[in-house]
Amino acid sequence: MPRKSSLLFLGSIFAGFLTLSAAAQQQPFDVIIAHGHILDGTGSPWYSGDVGIRNGRITAIGDLAGAPAKRTIDAHGEVVAPGFIDMLGQSEMSILVDPRLPSKIYQGITTEITGEGNSIAPVNDRMIAADRATYEHYRITPDWRTFRQYFARIEKQGMGINLASYVGATSARRMVLGDGNVQPTPAQLGEIQELVRQAMRDGAVGVSTALQYAPAPYAKTPELIALAQTAAQEGGIYATHMRDEGDKVLEAIDEAAQIGREAHIPVEIWHIKAAGKNNWGRMPEIVAKVDALRASGLDISADTYAYTAWFNSFSAFIPPWAHDGGDAKLIERLKDPATRARIRKDMLAPGKDSAGEEWDNEWQEIPGPEEVQIAVVQNPELKPLQGKRLSEVAAEWHEDAIDTICDILIKDNAFTDVAVFGMSEPDVALALKQPWVAIDNDSQGTSPEGLLGEEHPHPRAYGTFSRILRKYVREEKQLSLPDAIRKFTALPAQRMRLTDRGVLKQGMWADVVVFDPETITDRATFENPNQFSVGMDYVLVNGVPVIDAGKMTGALPGKVLRGPGYVP
Repeated sequence: MPRKSSLLFLGSIFAGFLTLSAAAQQQPFDVIIAHGHILDGTGSPWYSGDVGIRNGRITAIGDLAGAPAKRTIDAHGEVVAPGFIDMLGQSEMSILVDPRLPSKIYQGITTEITGEGNSIAPVNDRMIAADRATYEHYRITPDWRTFRQYFARIEKQGMGINLASYVGATSARRMVLGDGNVQPTPAQLGEIQELVRQAMRDGAVGVSTALQYAPAPYAKTPELIALAQTAAQEGGIYATHMRDEGDKVLEAIDEAAQIGREAHIPVEIWHIKAAGKNNWGRMPEIVAKVDALRASGLDISADTYAYTAWFNSFSAFIPPWAHDGGDAKLIERLKDPATRARIRKDMLAPGKDSAGEEWDNEWQEIPGPEEVQIAVVQNPELKPLQGKRLSEVAAEWHEDAIDTICDILIKDNAFTDVAVFGMSEPDVALALKQPWVAIDNDSQGTSPEGLLGEEHPHPRAYGTFSRILRKYVREEKQLSLPDAIRKFTALPAQRMRLTDRGVLKQGMWADVVVFDPETITDRATFENPNQFSVGMDYVLVNGVPVIDAGKMTGALPGKVLRGPGYVP
C-alpha cells in the first residue's frame, strides 16, 4: 500500500475510534445520583458532586448536569457513600432462607464476610448428621460439600448483597478428626492443610478460628500456624475469635500474633473486647498491646459491633472436655448426675478445668444470671423462653441457673443461643475509636417475617451500623462522620483486599448508600429486636437498588467475592 494511502487508512481508523469514544461518552448512564454530599470512604471531608453508574460500576463522578441517564436519583444534599462492609456477618445459612437479607440492607450493608471457625464448607456426611438440628431449624437441605458447590448454589438463587467467606479451621479439622479431643498426626495435619488449600482455590478469602467453641479449643498453636501458612501461600488472611477474651485476653492476642508472625499472614481479631466484669477497664491494655504489635511491623487489626452484650451458644458455658465427641456426647454428659456435678464444679472454678486445660470460663465473667438473655431456640416447646433472662427461667423452673443451662441444652439439642451482658461501655467506645478497628455485625441477615422472624436475635443483627451513626457520631460525637464511613468501607475493603470496592471512585463497583446523617437510626432493642433500621433512602448493590426511596425492592444483584487464591 502506498504511503499516502496508508496514512489515509490509519487516519480513518483513528477517526473511527474518536467517533466510538464520543458515542460511548454519550451513552446514557443507568443511574445518576445527583446533588449529593459525597463521603468517598477514605476519611476525607464531603464534597459536592454527582455519581454516574453504568453496567454496575461507577463510571463518572463530578458535575453530570445534563448528562443522559435512564434514571436520576436526587440525593438533595444527603450523604452519598460506599456501601458498608460487614467484617463478620454469619449469613451463610440465612441467605438460603431469605436471600434479600433485609436486616443487612436496611442498615446499609452491601458486602458481608463470613465463616467464623465453623464455615459453610467443607462438609461431609458425618458433619451434616452431627449438625442436623441446625439444618432442620432453617429447613435447609445441604446439597453442597465444597465452597465451589456452595457458591454456585447461592449465585444460582440470587443474593441481596455480596458475600465472601473464610474457610473455618474447625470445619477442616472436623473433616479429618471429627469432634474429638485428639491431636492430628503429621499425615492428618497434611490432610487438613490440603482442605484449606482447596477451599482457598474454591474462593475462600483466608482461614479463621473460633477458639472458644469446641472442638476448636482442642487445636494447639502449631496446628493453627500450619493452617495459616497454607492460607498465606494462597494470598489469604487469618481471622480469629480468640481463645480468650476475658482474664487471659493479652495472652490470646499473643497467640494470634505468633500465628501471624510465623505464618507470615495478616491477622484480624474479630469483635475485640474486654469480657467479664473483672476485666472492665482493661481496653487501654488491649489497645496498647495491639499498637505495640503494629509498631513492631505485624499486620494486625480488629473489628467491633459496639454493643455491651455479646451473643453465642449456651454451650459455651460448658467446659471444653464435656464437648469431646460433639453435641450428642455433650447431652449424654449433661444427663448423667455425676458428670453434671463435674461440669458444675468447673463452671464455679476459674482458671483450669478438671481436665487440666485452661479455658475462657464465661460463667465466671458475667455479673449474674440476670445478665443472660435466652435468644434463639430450636425446640418449639422452648419458644416461650426467647427474650427471657436466665434468672427468670431458673425461678420459673425452681432450680438454680447452672441446672437451668444444662436442662435447656438437653431439651434444645445443644442449639440455644443467648445474649450475655458482659462488657463496659467505656471499653466498647475506646475500641471503636481505634484507627485500625473496623465494624462487624456478628449476626446473620434476618427478617421480621417468616421463619427468621420467629427468632429473637441480638439487636445488632438489625442495628449495628445505624446505631454507630446515631449514638457515636450524631449524639455522642465520639467519631466524626467521615471516620465512621471509613471504618464501614475503605478500612475493611483494604483489610480484605477488595481492590474494586469500599471507595467511591471511577471504575469501582457501584455499591452505594444514600442517607441523611441527621435521621439514620437503629430501632432494634434487646426486648424487641426484629425491627429494621430507618433512614437509608437508597442502597445500591452493583449498581442495582435494593433499597429504593426507603423501601426494599427485592432485587438480588449480589455477587460472590472470591479470594486471591481462587482458581476458576
